This record gives sequence, C-alpha cells and structure tokens, in this order.
Amino acid sequence: VLLRRAGSDAALAVRLADLATMQADFAGQHLRRFGFGSPDQVLVAEAVLVEAEAIAETFETPLLPARGETPLVAIDEVSIWHDGAAHRSRVLRRDDLRAGDVIDGPALIAEAIGTIFIAPGWRAGMGGGGEIVLDRVAARAAGTGRCDDTAPDPVRLEMFANLFMHVAEQCGLVLRQTARSVNIRERLDFSCAIFDATGGLVANAPHVPVHLGAMGESVRHILKKRAGMLRPGDVIALNDPYAGGTHLPDITVLTPVFGPDGRTLRFWMGARGHHADIGGATPGSTPPDSRSLDEEGVVIDDFLIVSEGRLREAEFCDLLAGARFPARSPDTNVADLVAQIAANANGVAALETIVAHHGWEVVCAYLGHVQDNAEARIRQVIDRLTDGRIVYPMDDGRELHVAVSIDREARRARIDFTGTSAQDEGNFNAPPAVTRAVVLYVFRCLVGADIPLNEGCLRPLEIVIPEGSFLAPLPGAAVVAGNTEISQAVCNALFLALGALACSQGTMNNLLFGDATRQYYETICGGAGAGPGFDGASAVQTHMTNTRMTDPEVMELRYPVRVEEFSIRRGSGGDGLHRGGDGAVRRLRFLEPMTAVVVASRRT
Repeated sequence: VLLRRAGSDAALAVRLADLATMQADFAGQHLRRFGFGSPDQVLVAEAVLVEAEAIAETFETPLLPARGETPLVAIDEVSIWHDGAAHRSRVLRRDDLRAGDVIDGPALIAEAIGTIFIAPGWRAGMGGGGEIVLDRVAARAAGTGRCDDTAPDPVRLEMFANLFMHVAEQCGLVLRQTARSVNIRERLDFSCAIFDATGGLVANAPHVPVHLGAMGESVRHILKKRAGMLRPGDVIALNDPYAGGTHLPDITVLTPVFGPDGRTLRFWMGARGHHADIGGATPGSTPPDSRSLDEEGVVIDDFLIVSEGRLREAEFCDLLAGARFPARSPDTNVADLVAQIAANANGVAALETIVAHHGWEVVCAYLGHVQDNAEARIRQVIDRLTDGRIVYPMDDGRELHVAVSIDREARRARIDFTGTSAQDEGNFNAPPAVTRAVVLYVFRCLVGADIPLNEGCLRPLEIVIPEGSFLAPLPGAAVVAGNTEISQAVCNALFLALGALACSQGTMNNLLFGDATRQYYETICGGAGAGPGFDGASAVQTHMTNTRMTDPEVMELRYPVRVEEFSIRRGSGGDGLHRGGDGAVRRLRFLEPMTAVVVASRRT
C-alpha cells in the first residue's frame, strides 16, 4: 500500500496489514527518510499494489562438468596490495573453472566482462550451474581495514573530499525527488552542503554558487543565537538576508549533527532552496519597486521547524500567514521545506555511516584537511596574480569599486570594495554574505583543479565591504535584486580586476509571473564572457546562477502559458579576438491574466 501524509506528494510503500501495523511501518520509514515523525498526521492511501504469481514453464539449467583428474592451472601470478599488506595472488580464467572447484584467496578470476577478487581469508566455490559462492573462512583480524592515522595523506585526502561531495550530491538528489515545486524539481534552484561544527563550509554539490558561499553565515548566526540550546532532532529554518541569507525566497534549512552523547556538535547539514513565493507585494516575491524588506515577503529568522523530531507545521503556517504580505501558497512552501528536511536527514545518515566506518578522529581531521588543501590551492593562485582595480558602472549611475592587492610575502590578497556607492533606495542591494559568496566563487574558479568549494578558499583573502554601501545595506533595506543582479555585477567586476575574463551578460534575467494561487520563477540564460584563448558560450546560465530552465512541456502543463520561442539571439555577444557568447530570446504567451515581473540589468 502506498501511503502519504495529507498534503504531501511523497508516498511510501508499506505491507498490507491491520491499520495500526501499517501506521507504525509508515512512521518508521518516514522518520528514516524525512528526519521527523508525524504521529498525528492524517494518512492517505494513494494506491494498492497487487502482485500476481503464476507457474512458469520449467526449464533445465545446463550443468557445469566436474573437474575430473585435470588440475586447475593458474594463467599467471601477480603481486597485489590488500588491507595494508603485499600478497602473491593467482590469476585464474573463469572459463577454466569446473563444478566443485574451491579457490582460496587471495586470487583473481578473470572473465569476459570483469574480474572477481577473492580476498585473503575468503574461499570461492564453483557451483554446478556456473555460480560462484564466496565464504569467509578466516576471522577478520581486529583493527584491520581501517586506518586511524589522522595525518593528511594525498590519497585519503582525495577520497574524503569526494566522499563529502558525494554526500552533498545525494542530498540534492533526495531534495529534487521529494520537492513539490517546479522551481526545485525542474529548475534545480537549490543547494546542499556540509559544514563543520563552527559553520565552516566543508563540501558542497555543484549547485548554485551564490547559495553556497553564503550559507556558512547562516550557520554561524544560528550558533550565536542558540548556543547550548540545540538538541538532536532539531531543524532550523531561516531566510533573513541579514543573517546569512541572500533574498527572502531562498529558505535555508539547517540540521545539526551531534555525537553519541547528544551534546557535542560535529557537523551541520544545510539545504537552501528558492521557493516560488514567500509573500511580498507581487506574486513570486520579487517586487521590482520594493523599498523595504517586508515588501518582499515573510522574514524567517531562526525558526525551529522541527523540534526534537516533531514537525511544527501549524506554527510555521501561522508564521507564513502573519506577515504584512503573507505567502500565497503555504502548502507548497511546507512541501518543499519537508523535502529540504529530508535531504538533510539523508546527509546526516550518510555522515554517521562515514564516522562509524572511519572513526570520528579521522573524519574530524579530514574535515580540516580538505579546507587546508583548498587554502593551499588559493595561495598558489595568489602567487601568479597581480594588483588590479576596476570601477564598474551600474545602470542607474552608481558605481561598484573593487581593488585587489596582492601581498606576495604573506601570500594573501585583499579585496577592497571601498568607494562603492551608497545603498539603493530600492532593492538593488546585496547583503554582505552575497559579496562573500562571489569572492569565494571567483577565486575557486581560478584554481583550475577539482577541489571542493569550501571555507579554506577564503582564509588567504581579506574582504573589505563598506557599511552602508549597496554591498552592505543597513538592516531592513530591500535586497531582492542583490542575490541576482548585484552578485552578477560583483562577479563581472572582480574577474575584470583580475584580468581573467570578460563580462558575462551581467544579469540573471529574472522572470516571474503568477496570480493568487500559482507562481513561477526562472532566470533566463544569456551569453558568457570570452577569456584568454576562448570564445564565450552562448545561451547559458552564467556565474552565480547554476539553475536550469523549465522544459516547455512541464511549464505548459503546470501553468496557463505557451512557450512560443526559445532561441539564441545570434550576433548579440560582441566582437573581438574572442567573441562573447550570444544571448537568448524567450517569448511567452499567457493564456490567463497574470502579473509578470522582470528584474534585470544591462539590457539594451
């Protein structure tokens, strides 16, 4: 039976039984997958799956002949390294095996499509039907198979870096599969990451750069506000741009991970997702003329969405309904938040498995080593940089100033935005976490190696942002365009100051439309800037956005709109020794009355 919580799209399969048994089965599965229980939740039986069995025609499996008097002969003998020791291993051909053959490890069995490794202490037996059965014949020695050395090792550094990134990637997969909104399921406007106990970014999946560089500030904000108050099973939600957020539609869900004592904080799992609507003066929560933060939607600061394993859904819905401009689709907000909670729960389980396998001391050490490695790579980048300065004009006449100063002796860089114009009376402002995210992204791009985007990248960098500028507005100022438009401007300016890359389209081309019940958001792709030795790419998402555009079939199915054209705007990218990428044409026809908003920059 497929059961789901009322109001949820995620169904779980339980065996048909009496009601109490099915409820208990569902509750256990729900806790493991989503990280919280729902004892009082109404359950909906979505479907009943019936399996029918029939007797098939019998057939005989050809039997493998027995060995007889001809001995089994190895085709080679090689040296192998296993479990910290060298061994000599026979190499056998599978086609030479016969029924009843017994092979003690170490041994390699070569076949047409692969190789079977029989480890020391294991025995392989050849069955009459051609199957190979492995049995352990020697007890595993205590302490083998696990290296407790916490010193950095190049091989294990690569392993742990990829292991941490894999955890974040799997969290993203869970989030996409369990979310309800088009924005998360189709456009992939979300990010998942692992943080250490202090809020330092350790590893992330390759999601949205502007999210990833800012989330650590949200973790540190919660650490300050809830010092000593967090408990296992707690999950925090927030979107306040002045608490490490970006803009209000981006809601962050943070899950602390504790040690066995339930008090010692070890990790944080974070998932940030763009919600299609969180209230505000216009559908989509991106009013083009907003002048204060409360006009842009519901502000969430340090909301305990799950308390010791209990989802506080009713309290959260009260919060969404109580703002000056309340959320228009609270059911979708809750459904997507539950998906974010589930993504974090998946990450928590994976991290606990890693700790159980490798030991906390080793894992803790490599949380630091991967950041140390990123720091070393950034210092190598700094070694080849020179001082640079740029004044980047904004559309309204304001200026973005950035100066990069290199300290060769200390192998450090100072990124100074002093001189940047004062904050905007409208919403073209970015909280400091956004600028910090851009700096992290740009310097990570210059590394040229496959390392995680993490806190270590920022250690050799000093970032100076003048308070009261449009890169550090005073609390309460509108900021909805900062996450998108200002971040792209800072990115262009910084690449120019470093002499690394020509400008991209310099905007995220935010398109929003909707009414009282349906809201849609997307960023329209454009041209990427050219660089030394290469042309810019055409019609791509550039820099601080890394989202997709919704497939026309899905968009037209879910909304009263028709996509009449989506094409490359040929010749729009700009000439040069290496051409800039061309932009795009996106033509939509609404089939019902809708409120539409475009927030963009550098348009001609």
